[in-house]
Amino acid sequence: MFFHIDPTNGLAIYEQVARQVVFAVAGGALAPGEIVPSVREVAREIAVNPNTVARAYRELQARGVLEPVRGTGLAVTQGAVAKCREDRLCMIRARLQQVLVEAKQSRLDHQQLQALVQAEMAAINSEEGRVGQAQRSPTSGD
Repeated sequence: MFFHIDPTNGLAIYEQVARQVVFAVAGGALAPGEIVPSVREVAREIAVNPNTVARAYRELQARGVLEPVRGTGLAVTQGAVAKCREDRLCMIRARLQQVLVEAKQSRLDHQQLQALVQAEMAAINSEEGRVGQAQRSPTSGD
């Protein structure tokens, strides 16, 4: 599993780890019953204290996303997919509300905001297309 941690985004690192596990379960990258990487593996991968990852995993256990499997580690619970999809939607909605409040406070009108959202979505979609093309194109015989 690949984690991307951004210490400048305003979220605590343990929250970023927890969110990324939730998003991975919601998106199908982690399936029910699948064992998540160990605390030590994740801590080494993202270069943080193991206690930070352990805190994220404890939170996910408390929320019913992960459960201990004796002698193996932590696994995704059977009901986690639906819960994580709901959680993902709530997290994204909360961040979107913050952006919309900021836009309103800066007196962007509805049309400007719509144009901005459409332009950003087009840029994201365009970037995804370029990444997909690069992955599909054959390598040259240098």
